[in-house]
Amino acid sequence: MNGRIALVVGTSTGGVGRHVRSLGAGLRARGYRVAVLGPAAAEREFGFTSAGLRFSPVPIGRAPSLGDPGSVLLLRALTRNADVVHAHGMRAGALCALAGADPLVVTAHNAPPPVGGALALAYPVLERIVARRADAVLGVSGDLVQRMRALGAREARLAVVAAPETGTPLNGREATRADLAVLPERPLLLTIGRLAEQKGLHMLLEAAPAIADRSPEPVIAIAGDGPLWGRLHDTAAEMGADVRMLGHRSDVADLLAAADVFCLTSQWEGPSLVIMEALRAGLPVVSTRVGGIPDLYSGTVLMVPPGDTAAFAAAVGRVLDDPVLADDLRARSQEAARDLPSEEDAVEAAASVYKSVLRR
Repeated sequence: MNGRIALVVGTSTGGVGRHVRSLGAGLRARGYRVAVLGPAAAEREFGFTSAGLRFSPVPIGRAPSLGDPGSVLLLRALTRNADVVHAHGMRAGALCALAGADPLVVTAHNAPPPVGGALALAYPVLERIVARRADAVLGVSGDLVQRMRALGAREARLAVVAAPETGTPLNGREATRADLAVLPERPLLLTIGRLAEQKGLHMLLEAAPAIADRSPEPVIAIAGDGPLWGRLHDTAAEMGADVRMLGHRSDVADLLAAADVFCLTSQWEGPSLVIMEALRAGLPVVSTRVGGIPDLYSGTVLMVPPGDTAAFAAAVGRVLDDPVLADDLRARSQEAARDLPSEEDAVEAAASVYKSVLRR
């Protein structure tokens, strides 16, 4: 039997919670005793107990609150007997540090929030607490690793995040395109993600008229839901370009099979799970050059500077207008997909860090 691991997670909209669930299940399969601590909403969203993990509720919201001292005391009690505490996110990491968790591993999953709001004001303090007190800090992208090193982290390295299992398309390319009312000759451009500021979807809409200025006219499909749904929907409805707001979709594998180009306009990304899914689908990918994308997908993904609408439209146009380039990008995607990290890779990397901090 291996040691006792406490995985601590704050409020999560998707990727972080799925990573913690996958990591916890993999560690449990290796004989570790794993407990997950975090908001009750995280258990409802990600079903840690259904994966065989013990779960204890701890309020860890997105921003500092008057309840934080109580959360620190609760974390201190719940992590007292853990051999390693592994917190995910700066809020969770700083609260665990203040609770005296030892040894402490923290994974930085996101870039600092944009200016404005309580979290943006507090974030530099959270980072300094984590950098000074964590035994190891993992970053999902190279820029986060460098940031934590600059703040004095004693050990900072890249985290390994498993590529998601998208599954096999159920309906196939033709059936899905028919369901979307996309004629066979029209290229389908697809993006999938939470409709939030970080995803930079205003840039995709601004680029849409230039992308659409060709025959046959491409269809631009945006799958996902989030706080910007109303604004993006209204903007798309007023455009001359054919932009379809698909809302939340569970048939991601079918959408990817139906698409001709995958687009990502994010202002920041870590390893970008959705790019991993697009690579596995063998799609040409055009993305902004942000976060972990240039580190992980250089030579595979066609990249442009963030916020450069003209460059993005031109890059998408190159893929649409040049079949040789499109085929080359498809081949590169398929090749890169073979080397994407598995769940076992992610578990092995985490276990290696745990062993390292326990030896100190």
